[in-house]
Amino acid sequence: MGAADQATTSGHLDRYDEALARDPMAAFGLVQQWMRTEWRTLFAELRERRPVFVTPAFTVVTRFADVSEVLSHESVFSVRAFGPRLDAALNGPYMLSRDATPTNWREKGLMRVMLDPGDAVRVRALAGRLADEALDAALPDGRIEAVHALFRHVALGVCADYFGLPGPDPGTLSRWTRAIVTDCFANYAGDPAVQEESVRAGAELTAYLRDRLPELRAALRAGHDLPDDVFTRLARTSLPPGLELDDERIVVNMAGLPLGFVESGPGAMAEAVEQLLVRPQVLARAVEAAADPTRFDPYVWEALRFNPFFKLLPRVCERDHVLAAGTPRSTLIPAGTFVLAAPASAMFDADVVPEPGEFRIDRPRHHRLFFGHGHHSCLGVHLAAVVVCEVVRRLLLRPGVRPVPPPEGVLTRSAGIFPDRYVLAFGPAGQEG
Repeated sequence: MGAADQATTSGHLDRYDEALARDPMAAFGLVQQWMRTEWRTLFAELRERRPVFVTPAFTVVTRFADVSEVLSHESVFSVRAFGPRLDAALNGPYMLSRDATPTNWREKGLMRVMLDPGDAVRVRALAGRLADEALDAALPDGRIEAVHALFRHVALGVCADYFGLPGPDPGTLSRWTRAIVTDCFANYAGDPAVQEESVRAGAELTAYLRDRLPELRAALRAGHDLPDDVFTRLARTSLPPGLELDDERIVVNMAGLPLGFVESGPGAMAEAVEQLLVRPQVLARAVEAAADPTRFDPYVWEALRFNPFFKLLPRVCERDHVLAAGTPRSTLIPAGTFVLAAPASAMFDADVVPEPGEFRIDRPRHHRLFFGHGHHSCLGVHLAAVVVCEVVRRLLLRPGVRPVPPPEGVLTRSAGIFPDRYVLAFGPAGQEG
């Protein structure tokens, strides 16, 4: 059944319109529920019948061109939807919460230098070693709880060894990132308890970094042989007068690194693995290609297209704007509108992505919106990409990877988006404990 056929039969819009006439809050609840559990058929219907979906609470943008337009016009569609929460958590302005400001341009440029794309080979090897360590430890049982013991284990190890941010311990760093990212990207209702936990976690994270920075500087002055990690690079960097980063700016920018990686990296790994495992023929081809990363990586990206980790990217319309001007779907977006750009929908737009329902590994890079688009696209995309692909590759190099029987073998999520448990078996059938 194609996307158009699915849209014709899903009936989400008819149910929404009926609910809206009776009880707007109930209609809003329906859309929230569908976005968590039936997003594929909902987005298919929206692309066909109402590509710019205007509701009393928000507007959802579903076509590729329109999602790209929203994410490319930072002066119109700002990050004010989540920026103030990031600032509150980090107790100061962070570049991701700024749109085309001197702070954003300057600090984003500096952090791109620190996250050298040339480090990709080194970081991929690190991710592979960490993945193999986790899989070897699970070998006697023939099974692994992949979300925490593998995916988050690798992400936290990359934070420690490459970012130079081990946390007082991995569990604490993991708690900090989950609390802050949950508030900024999943707390649409503005639950004050979630916001308070985010601010508390951010205060602990930045205090930890403030304590470590003078220790790092003292070690540099003493001539100690320090690892070449991002924190050390920042601590030893000297900039021209007027462009220097004071210690607080270093702390805030360092704090942002795990926030952009510890949740989204493991999330992408989990979603890609699940999509490969539900396609036995594709899985067999991916396993055959796993000996060569260049051949293998496209399987990860195409799998992830079928279930990207971040399906919606929030923005606020800062002034009246006609979206998709000159097309039949041209829509006035009033200033103040909360806009949800849907990359998960855009990557299935048949006007741009040929045969979107087919699993094809020959798709061009510009069809991938996993790392955002435009001004706020992922800062460390070159490094995050190799980590995600290498962990999935190392897993599939193990013979017989498969989910254990339900319920443990079902990927479970918290807050609607964060993978939390996924038990996989590997090795001969019947070996797992």
